[in-house]
Amino acid sequence: MMHHRAAALQRSVALPAAAHPLHLNRRWHHPDLSKLRGWKAVEKEAEVGHAAWQREQEHALKMGLPGASSLTDKTIPTFSRGELPHFAGILTFMKAPYVEDVREVKKYDAAVVGAPFDGGTTYRSGTRFGPQGIRRISALYSPYNFEMGVDLREQMTLCDTGDVFTIPANIEKAFDQISNGVGFIAASGAFPIVLGGDHSIGFPTVRGVASCTSKKIGIVHFDRHADIQEKDLDERMHTTPYFHATNLPNVPPKNLVQIGIGGWQVPRAALPVMRQRRPTVFSVSDVEELGPEKVIEMALDRAWDGVDAVWLSFDIDCIDAAFVPGTGWPEPGGFLPREALKMVGLVAKEGLCGMEIVEVSPPYDTSDITSLMALRVIVDTLGSLVAHGKMGAHKHIIDKPFSPF
Repeated sequence: MMHHRAAALQRSVALPAAAHPLHLNRRWHHPDLSKLRGWKAVEKEAEVGHAAWQREQEHALKMGLPGASSLTDKTIPTFSRGELPHFAGILTFMKAPYVEDVREVKKYDAAVVGAPFDGGTTYRSGTRFGPQGIRRISALYSPYNFEMGVDLREQMTLCDTGDVFTIPANIEKAFDQISNGVGFIAASGAFPIVLGGDHSIGFPTVRGVASCTSKKIGIVHFDRHADIQEKDLDERMHTTPYFHATNLPNVPPKNLVQIGIGGWQVPRAALPVMRQRRPTVFSVSDVEELGPEKVIEMALDRAWDGVDAVWLSFDIDCIDAAFVPGTGWPEPGGFLPREALKMVGLVAKEGLCGMEIVEVSPPYDTSDITSLMALRVIVDTLGSLVAHGKMGAHKHIIDKPFSPF
């Protein structure tokens, strides 16, 4: 018996590789590197300069003193200044310069501003800490995106203006403060990036931009919730921003596009308003059936129809709750992160006049993953604007001076 087994094993070993069953369906070739997107990204990096990075290193040495003599890398200062190390430094958004004198914002292409307000929340609060959470995790990122071949540090200028002084106990006063802050940034020509905050800020942010222009503005709104009823609990809450935003004279309701609406958290009070004002509404199922590219093609046709600029409002809860636990109204069945990022990039490709990210609630978050997702939405938006030459393309609509609320 042992002799027969040994002979069988010997025959198996002697079998030519090409005849072995495991090799019958294998394709023995190497991929053509020129056709791989990954390799194209590797090659594209060589086209991006390093001038801004070198200026940052020189500034760090000037402001933070040269490093210890034992260091061989003479670009390292004694005191951390700028991007590195990621675990150190003052946590502005992406380690961008903090503009303490907000009048200096006009010198930058884009400006981050926090709107730490959750007085419009109707269930789980904590979004007042959203700007802190997003800024904290933003230290993890470098300004370079591999697939896009875009370096935000080299190809645009970004600053952090800090936070709007919101009024916790008064919704309307907080709204006026937010409109003031966003309106001032927009009037300067900088691209406003608003870190929320609950979604009630969706009204004052749009109002701030709309106050600086006589032109019409459309809105692309990613969300699981309609947010278009007139009142909730007798106030203008986070379920109401697009009723009031589309009451503004230069923000037509027909140019409101809502993507991701659905599930068990859409109040019926919103539906009669939707039938009356007729925004374009895509559910998650629409995106599944039509594909992200087709949905965004249709969304942009509608949002841009007869207007001069588009505002992006991204509610983090449009993404499946498994990926974004740190939000006030988590809902299963939302978008996968990859789908959401694909769509955001396609929206930004055509240009924007500003954006907001809302409903990030760090007290409910796990390992900062919700804040990280919000960060990724922002930088992918900026990357797409830069890659397609649309950063600053909105400036032509700013034809009215800033007028405080």
